Amino acid sequence: MTGMDVNCRITQIQKEKAMVDRRKINRVSYPTKSVLVDCETQTRYYVKTDNVSPLGMGLIADNTIPDLVGKDVIIVAETMIMYADVVRQVKNEDGTVTLGVNARKFTEDVLEYLFDRIVGE
Repeated sequence: MTGMDVNCRITQIQKEKAMVDRRKINRVSYPTKSVLVDCETQTRYYVKTDNVSPLGMGLIADNTIPDLVGKDVIIVAETMIMYADVVRQVKNEDGTVTLGVNARKFTEDVLEYLFDRIVGE
């Protein structure tokens, strides 16, 4: 293993630990129907919110959803709107898919998109 390989492995371990630590922060059950929008393609997917925290959400989707890991998304869940990165997508035994998303700060472009869509409809 080269020094770079070791550094990459350590970084990956640190990322995984940080994800576990982030998931521990006040996650609460929040079962509700939601809409997830891929910011790049503006494709809408209907999902179920499983749990939420100020830092992210756990979502359940059917197995037809494409791989969204690394994508910017907007999730609308009843009274909440979250701009996020999809960081995890795992197939479940029952045929559904679990998505893990980390919240991001809204950018001016995303806010403009949201308000244009709200006012335009």
